[in-house]
Amino acid sequence: MILLDTHAFVWLASTPERLSGAARAAVRKNASTLHISCVSAWEIALLYRKKRLLLPLPPERFIEEAIAHLHLIELPLARQTVLHSVSLPPVHNDPFDRVLIAECRLNRFSLISADRVLPQYPDVDVIW
Repeated sequence: MILLDTHAFVWLASTPERLSGAARAAVRKNASTLHISCVSAWEIALLYRKKRLLLPLPPERFIEEAIAHLHLIELPLARQTVLHSVSLPPVHNDPFDRVLIAECRLNRFSLISADRVLPQYPDVDVIW
């Protein structure tokens, strides 16, 4: 099973050619078990509001339509995930990325991400 990092979700939905070959292959191979975290929706909405992310639609519609079109499984935020994210080594300071790493570790997901810091976390397979 695979979890998409926020940027990987946006790219897959809007400009899939930006994904690496390995990421595109993983998406094809695992199309029925691709997950998106609810924290990615939060991050997208914040970036859009700060004008740091341009989308063809308002974030609510973009996210909803992309999830439906790509047949993604939405992952709700669990208390256990939040608590685990705080106990991670201080490799990454971004709270959104720390939550994604915690979700991957707790659910044994691989993570599609271009973030070069995330592979430093133990017990997480980062695909790029």
